[in-house]
Amino acid sequence: MSDSGTFIHHVYFWLNSPDNQADFENLVAGLRKLSSVKTIRSFYIGKPADTHRDVIDRSYSVSWLLLFTNKADHDSYQADPIHLAFVKECKHLWKKVVVYDTVDVG
Repeated sequence: MSDSGTFIHHVYFWLNSPDNQADFENLVAGLRKLSSVKTIRSFYIGKPADTHRDVIDRSYSVSWLLLFTNKADHDSYQADPIHLAFVKECKHLWKKVVVYDTVDVG
């Protein structure tokens, strides 16, 4: 596996108040603002689909999928002032965050 290919960063957020529409909208607004980080190649903000099978986890509130050109761009994003401001401004909204990072298997 190489650190030079596409790097995918997928973040799942569980809101403190999952039924609070204002909290949902504030998190989504924060993520949209966060999308201005220059090293993000593309992004997608989602919520659980209305699918129901035993293997599907629908317990999260919002997902944030990011594509970076490489790991170095991801690492730069982690230290970017826009990312750090997002965490500071929005962390009160969530009770749990899970991240899945993936790279090309070659």
